[in-house]
Amino acid sequence: MSAPSVSICLPTWNGERDLARLLPALARQRVEGGCEIVAIDSSSSDGTRALLERAGARVETIPQREFGHGRTRNALARLARAERIVFLSQDCEPRDADTLATLARVLDDARTAGAFARLLPRPDDDPLTARTVLDHVDASEASWVGEPGAADVRFNDVASAVRRSVLLEIPFPDVAFGEDVAWARAVLARGLRVRFEPRAVVWHAHRYTPAQAFERYRIDAAFQREQFGRRVRPDVLSVAKGIAHELARDLRYMARHGGWSHLPRALALRAAQVRGQRAGSRD
Repeated sequence: MSAPSVSICLPTWNGERDLARLLPALARQRVEGGCEIVAIDSSSSDGTRALLERAGARVETIPQREFGHGRTRNALARLARAERIVFLSQDCEPRDADTLATLARVLDDARTAGAFARLLPRPDDDPLTARTVLDHVDASEASWVGEPGAADVRFNDVASAVRRSVLLEIPFPDVAFGEDVAWARAVLARGLRVRFEPRAVVWHAHRYTPAQAFERYRIDAAFQREQFGRRVRPDVLSVAKGIAHELARDLRYMARHGGWSHLPRALALRAAQVRGQRAGSRD
C-alpha cells in the first residue's frame, strides 16, 4: 500500500467533545495524494477511541502517565507513513477545506523543516477569549520565516506541518512545556528554516478561569526566562503596567464588539494572567 501524501497526527485524551468537531473538519480536507489519521491516546475514559476508529484512524493507547508533549509527538512521527506530518491538538479545527494542504505545501521548500498555522478564535468565543487570541502574533496576517541565526524563534504545534525525516533526526525535546519552540531553535541551529503560514487558518482558543490563566502564563514566563533569559514581568511596576495594558485592550475590544457583561471577569482574569507572568519571571 502506497504511503499517503500527509499523515495527520493527533495526541488525544478525553477528547470526545473536541473530536466531534475536529474529525468532520478533517473529513472535509482536500489533500492531493490523500491523508491518514494517526493518534496516540492517553487512556481516555470517554468515547475518544471509538470516535477515532470510526473516522478510520490508526490508534495506539498509552498510559496517561507516559504522555509527554514532545515524546508523544515523536512517537506519532514514528507511526506516520508520510514524509509530511501535520500535528494537530484535539481542540483545534481547520477553518477551510484546504487548510492542511496549504500548511503542508510549505514543506515543498527543501530547506523548510516545519510550518505552523494562523490561529483565530471561533465565531462564538466570548470577547475576552477572542481578544486574547487576536492579540497574539500567531493570529497575524503577515507571513514570517525563521532563518538560521535569527534571534526571534517561533513555532506552535497546535497546528503545524513537519518534515518526518527531520523530526526523526532532530526530535522534539522531552520537556514539560515549550517543546515546539525548543525544537525550532534546534532546527535553526542545523541550518534549516521554519515558517509561519497565515493562509492556513485554524480555530483554536482556551477560555481560562483566573486560576488557569495564572498557571498558564506562569509556565510560559518561566519557559521564556529559562530558555531565552527573557523576563516578561521583571518587577512590580511591570505588573501594574501589564494589568492596565490588558484591561485597556479588553475595553477597546468590547467598545467595538460588545460584551460589557464580561468586564468583571476581565478584572480578575487579567490580574491573574499578569501575576502569573510575574511569578514565572522570578527565579
